[in-house]
Amino acid sequence: MLFRRHVPRTGSRRSRFLAGVTAALLAAAGSLIALPGTAHAANLVANPGFESGSLSGWSCSGGSVVGSPVHSGTKALAGAVSSSDTAQCTQTVSVQPNTAYSLSGWVRGAYVYLGVTGGASTWTPSAASYTQLTVPFTTGASQTSVQIYVHGWYAQGTYYADDISLDGPGGGGGDTQAPTAPSGLTSTGKTSSSVSLSWNAATDNTGVTSYDVYRGSTLATTVTGTSGTVTGLAASTAYTFTVRARDAAGNTSAASNAVSVTTSAGGGGTGFKQAAPYLYLGWGDPPSPSTVMSATGIKWFTMAFILSSGGCNPAWDGSRPLTGGTDQSTINAIRAAGGDIVPSIGGWSGNKLGPNCSTPEALAGAYQKVIDAYGLKAIDVDIENTDEFESEVVQDRVLNALKIVKQNNPGIRTIITFGTSTTGPSYWGNRLVERANALGAGIDVFTIMPFDFGGGADMYGNTVNAAEGLKAKLKSTFGWDDATAYAHLGISGMNGLSDQQETTTPAIWTQIRDWANSHHIARLAYWSVNRDRPCPGGGVTSNCSGISQSTWQFTSITAGFTG
Repeated sequence: MLFRRHVPRTGSRRSRFLAGVTAALLAAAGSLIALPGTAHAANLVANPGFESGSLSGWSCSGGSVVGSPVHSGTKALAGAVSSSDTAQCTQTVSVQPNTAYSLSGWVRGAYVYLGVTGGASTWTPSAASYTQLTVPFTTGASQTSVQIYVHGWYAQGTYYADDISLDGPGGGGGDTQAPTAPSGLTSTGKTSSSVSLSWNAATDNTGVTSYDVYRGSTLATTVTGTSGTVTGLAASTAYTFTVRARDAAGNTSAASNAVSVTTSAGGGGTGFKQAAPYLYLGWGDPPSPSTVMSATGIKWFTMAFILSSGGCNPAWDGSRPLTGGTDQSTINAIRAAGGDIVPSIGGWSGNKLGPNCSTPEALAGAYQKVIDAYGLKAIDVDIENTDEFESEVVQDRVLNALKIVKQNNPGIRTIITFGTSTTGPSYWGNRLVERANALGAGIDVFTIMPFDFGGGADMYGNTVNAAEGLKAKLKSTFGWDDATAYAHLGISGMNGLSDQQETTTPAIWTQIRDWANSHHIARLAYWSVNRDRPCPGGGVTSNCSGISQSTWQFTSITAGFTG
């Protein structure tokens, strides 16, 4: 077993500038009507700052909600303009006839428009930072609704919009009846920087259109359903929340019951940071770990691999004794030099414990033998191939076994390592994350192996994209914020030349290490220290990288990972 293989993913993008931009811009600018604005009521726009995390309330031809750049709060609209689409987002709002209104919004990008369909509009040719656009207008004598819009221009790049407001009295044919107050407000979860809430629906004579969630007296977010998450909070801080319902006429209910929540302590995640390149005693002219430690400053090694020696019995490589042999001597030497190890249980090939241990309890017992043999602080299950990773039964068995390990070994850290596509977890990776949550496995670090995408792959770009895909999956599955998701994420790369002819140079690995530090992930590893020696033109081999480098250069770079 030398290398691990995963399915590649590719994608492409193109755009083309269309003629006639100048004429269209002038025509749009000429439609601006200067009228005095009159503020009559609260903002009539639903989900005005996109703080719901979705496009709820809006109809968009090409847009998404992003976390950066924002004008205020934690979310904004990103309009994905193309050569054939302006990425227009619209919303229909009830208004009163023959009444003055003011439409405004903060936008960023080239050629961004804000306006009313069939009426007034304005635009900016270039906004390098958020700029406010304002459109005053007066409704017609019998007009009861308007469609507001924001869009970019063909092939001009992504635009951003935030905090869109329509100021004036609500419509609804003279409706003045406010909705009932929402009830049963409760907290459904929290992190160090967010609080999730839910409540019972309000009622109204014409129907509730949205809910405003308040943090104290500050409007934190607007949603259309009966749940929401307030983000951007400080750690270990008490907050009080209430919710008010709104109808199409702009009538606002009384406040719900108040709920007070103290956010979790800072740190955002596991508090566990580990730089631990793989060391394999089974082949590849294994180096002296104390020599490598002295030369590089590395403290941790991932020792590979624990397999089955028959049935549910753990052994190094499935053949060397768990204790008393060369592996134990190596671990003793690492610890004598001030370091430690995390065993890698599993891998791509060999007879593995997951399929051979018939129950989660038996598998946890096998893991426990390894933990007890060395008094371990952490274990890593490298779950790969069709016998473990692509098996629902074995995935669940591994996760339930790790749950038992956590229960029986307070303070131990559990790591699970698996393959990835260039954009994040595959179907099986997504299932693994989802089941970890559903089973309450308490996994500390989800580590991806971003390589074996195919020759010529952009190893830095693909690694970052894959990590961001995993981060997004962790957020959506566990309800974590960015910081917490990153703090549960690991990267395990491959140095030098891979078996699919990809090349990760020391410069690329330094970029990956720096990205890992700047995003405060939990773990950085690579395969392997055995190969951390130069042999330019040497091809794919077990005891050198196949490229030009200094001896132990990748390990030195990895030692600079601090999280």
